[in-house]
Amino acid sequence: MTVLLHLLLLLSAGISLCRGEKPNIVIILIDDMGFNDVSFHGSNQILTPNIDALAYNGVLLNRHYVPNLCTPSRATLLTGKYPIHTGMQHFVIVTDEPWGLPRQERLMPEFFRDAGYATHLVGKWHLGFWRKDLTPTMRGFDHHFGYYNGYMDYYDHTVRLLDRNYSTGLDFRRDLEPCPEAEGIYATEAFTTEARKVIERHDKSRPLFMVLSHLAVHTGNEDNPMQAPEEEVAKFAHIQDPKRRTYAGMISSLDKSVGQTMRALADNGMLNNSIVLLYSDNGAPTVGIHSNAGSNYPFRGQKESPWEGGIRSVGALWSPLLQQRGYVSNQTIHAIDWLPTLAAAAGVQLPTDLKLDGLNLWPSLSGAAEPQPRKLLHVLDDVFGYSSYTSDTLKYVNGSSFEGRYDHWLGELNASEEDPLSADYAQLVRASEVQAVLGNGGPTEDRIRQMRDEATQRCPIQNGDQDDPIYLCEPLKAACLFDLANDPCERYNLAKLYPLQLQLLAEDVEELRLTALPSARVPIADKRADPALHSGNWEWWNNTSTGSSGSITLPSLRWLCVCLLNFLGLVNVVYRFS
Repeated sequence: MTVLLHLLLLLSAGISLCRGEKPNIVIILIDDMGFNDVSFHGSNQILTPNIDALAYNGVLLNRHYVPNLCTPSRATLLTGKYPIHTGMQHFVIVTDEPWGLPRQERLMPEFFRDAGYATHLVGKWHLGFWRKDLTPTMRGFDHHFGYYNGYMDYYDHTVRLLDRNYSTGLDFRRDLEPCPEAEGIYATEAFTTEARKVIERHDKSRPLFMVLSHLAVHTGNEDNPMQAPEEEVAKFAHIQDPKRRTYAGMISSLDKSVGQTMRALADNGMLNNSIVLLYSDNGAPTVGIHSNAGSNYPFRGQKESPWEGGIRSVGALWSPLLQQRGYVSNQTIHAIDWLPTLAAAAGVQLPTDLKLDGLNLWPSLSGAAEPQPRKLLHVLDDVFGYSSYTSDTLKYVNGSSFEGRYDHWLGELNASEEDPLSADYAQLVRASEVQAVLGNGGPTEDRIRQMRDEATQRCPIQNGDQDDPIYLCEPLKAACLFDLANDPCERYNLAKLYPLQLQLLAEDVEELRLTALPSARVPIADKRADPALHSGNWEWWNNTSTGSSGSITLPSLRWLCVCLLNFLGLVNVVYRFS
């Protein structure tokens, strides 16, 4: 029966393709998940059988890159551009700051809606709401169910700013209206239920475009950051650290959501013509502000850093339309690539005047092509003063965040805290809901183990002692150079050995700097945002349209703020809401 189900799935996909039907697009966007927090990367501490089954049956994106912070990362996904080319390169949108993704930017949901898609955003936005025309249903989404800010409480869906004299405000919407009736429902469950309803009620005469943008596994409000259902946390008694244990419960709920979302697509007859993309917006913040105890180990650094731990993301792509499936891709791919890649896969024509930074990698991913070299800008923040860039496998890092406090290898897991079920890992994957939905029994246990081994990151020991001063990297003093092909964990700085290569990469960064737009950020606290002025809700507080710009219309004030930030060097300001 399972083999027959698989054959019917393939046949149906082929018929849809021959008819010229556009595929459904579902993007599952995870918030702040560590590279080492899915079990397909080798960890046995937190098992994620549904997410893993999605990857093993599709393309496991082993070299998937993203900007290192939430607002820049989401802007990149929806525009196909580096943050420096949209003005979104500096920091995140703090709740009461009057700015957002500029209106002149045309977004992915707009292009897909113009091509006939029904467009839905379920969950997080975080691209500006100080003006109504910056909110999701004004930017290409037919429907939005979720929240505007960087985080909220998982159960009462409020945002509390402990350092402001504001009222606590509800940040939960159905389209443009507050949605207090969802109070008490765990956010992951609320968003999953809504996504299932969107799928179940979808008019299949049109293709579906849905971004399921989870709060998980970001922290909640600062006074109660770690929240998960008790029954999920109870599954992880083998984890001693209570914070990490709750984090595991948050991931477990998320993994169940992936299974339920795939089940809904199958039950509504849509899976046979769908593309499902899953990834995390940036690395986990292991320690520090908004830390969730996530692990990016063995990579260096964490969220909001120039290191691999901040920018290398969990990723998986599944579709029956992929010519090759069930493999680990080492093609370097970046969030800038998803707009042109998904548009090409769906036959959506993008405007000829659209200046994208991303590439269409659908042919490469679909055909399991040999990986091609890329040049990628990861970070260029001239306010905080740091940059990160790669040319093929050579990486340039100049400066750092938080004065270098998190430039180390964080989140190493205790080998004695393995899940007792990990001995039967491959069987768990094959018994997952995702695998049941996909049918055909999926990859064999041997193939699962082989793919998992390929996707497990190791840090090879090179000739010479990594503690030798010649390899020391002090990015606050001088730029560093790494060869990721031989040193993926950034332990050996080669700048002193290969100064010419360092200089060439520095010149590439300078060329990109010349193309950068000024930061759109307006780093002021606008008291008009106080929920007490808006019936207890977080909502837009300026209804005056400013044309194409997403930021405040007082140029002198904006430029004064930007100039002051640059002059004072307010590196790592106190208000970090992402």
